[in-house]
Amino acid sequence: MTTPIHEFLIAMFLSLAVRRCLTILRETKTFLSTVTGQEELAKRGLPHKWPVAGVKHVVLVASGKGGVGKSTTAVNLALGMSVVQRGLSVGLLDADVYGPSLPKLMNLSGRPELSPQDRMIPLVNYGIKCMSMGFLVEESAPIVWRGLMVMSAIQKLLRQVDWGELDILVIDMPPGTGDTQLTITQQIPISGVVIVTTPQDLALDDATRGAEMFRRVNVPVLGVVENMSGYICPKCGHLSNVFGMGGAKKIAQQINVEILGEVPLDLNICKTSDKGQPIVVSRPSSPQATVYKDIATRVLELLPSYQDPFPQRQ
Repeated sequence: MTTPIHEFLIAMFLSLAVRRCLTILRETKTFLSTVTGQEELAKRGLPHKWPVAGVKHVVLVASGKGGVGKSTTAVNLALGMSVVQRGLSVGLLDADVYGPSLPKLMNLSGRPELSPQDRMIPLVNYGIKCMSMGFLVEESAPIVWRGLMVMSAIQKLLRQVDWGELDILVIDMPPGTGDTQLTITQQIPISGVVIVTTPQDLALDDATRGAEMFRRVNVPVLGVVENMSGYICPKCGHLSNVFGMGGAKKIAQQINVEILGEVPLDLNICKTSDKGQPIVVSRPSSPQATVYKDIATRVLELLPSYQDPFPQRQ
């Protein structure tokens, strides 16, 4: 009897073999320009972008470096969207293969079941459909894979998950500008990316590079979230700019986007995240939750109108 992880790995290795065959075909140029309107993409060696089945909008949450609170932001952004617009169907995909955070942040565990079509069924908590490599491996097991295996795993997480009908899929990206970023931006249409940074100069430099990378691959940068934007003393309420100030404003001006929000460094955010109880749902009336919901509201306003990629079906 096979388990979801066995099915996943088998499909991944088969995909690697298929991708190798396609590479050989591409090199011999026997299949270029076979899709109408894709001649230019073929010449550049780029794949055609196909939407994730059932998903209207894909929003990336990214950063140039790790440790800036990107995953916490992604989780609270997704939850904030579902709160500020009732009836909105939202999903969360953890694309950080090497260091998945979604299981802990969303208090989820266990293996995903398979649909009759052999697609993985997302785990659900707080009304959000979730998928992560963390559901497919043991919690303490390291994932020691080379780039091609990671790229294949990402494709399986995009294509072999039964999301049902989603208005928005929020993808928590790994830090940096590597294989995962390129795979996702080349494989699927993306409505926009939210860049997360801290006020520290080192994080700002990396965030700027990350934003520039997304622009080069024609992904709209929706704006910047400044995380750890000052520390609020729990006793007196005094705000101290531990990591500096004005950093997000500097980036926003430099890349010509807006500041979506400034999230203070707060102990409650850390505690609720570690417990798998994101602050947007565990303390919805708190000032910190309000900041995340305001960010979610603005992101929803910035998303383009949905256009069915297959209008002939109607």
